[in-house]
Amino acid sequence: MYTKYNIMIEHTSISEPIYLRLKEMILNGELKQGEKIVQEKIAELLGVSRTPLMKALLALENEYLVKSIPRRGMYIRSWDQKEIIDIYVCREAIEGMAARLLAQAGDKTVVQQLKDCFSPFQNSDHIDIDVYTKADEKFHSLLIKLTGNEPLDKIYFFGNIHDKVIGHGLIRPPEETLDEHFKIIKAIENGDANEAEKVAREHIKKSRELLFDT
Repeated sequence: MYTKYNIMIEHTSISEPIYLRLKEMILNGELKQGEKIVQEKIAELLGVSRTPLMKALLALENEYLVKSIPRRGMYIRSWDQKEIIDIYVCREAIEGMAARLLAQAGDKTVVQQLKDCFSPFQNSDHIDIDVYTKADEKFHSLLIKLTGNEPLDKIYFFGNIHDKVIGHGLIRPPEETLDEHFKIIKAIENGDANEAEKVAREHIKKSRELLFDT
């Protein structure tokens, strides 16, 4: 039987590739912050019709990446200083909680996965910034995912995506942050939940304070 539910799934599957492509265009800067989304041009560029394009845009609006302004249309969301600071404040709380949960879990395989992110950089005279940036992104993502806490993962997803859109990249040099990462891992390995949360929060807070000198 071809139910309403079946139709919803079909439309979702059609919209998903468009949604993913639009998100990629936002992340890589093809679509700029504050830019108006001309749906006719985007539809022509992607070779799609307006209906699945609108579904994709609504999904991006729910993720706080696109903004709809009445009587003016849809725009790529731009970010003021307060909004960016708020994102970092949320990350500080979320990653602190994740570090606490991992310390309480006491899983050695988790500790090893976190160590593997940065072990190539230990005792290195020269650290490739691009390689380190990818390792940094992987570490912070793993910190959340390895908790196995799905709601926490979903909340973090939004902050992480917005951080990429804002485009600050690596705020502090590896020489400063590498030791901080290992302090987080050490606290988790020792099962010290209070210390793990403390150092994880301090790690994000230092970047926020440097970014805006707040």
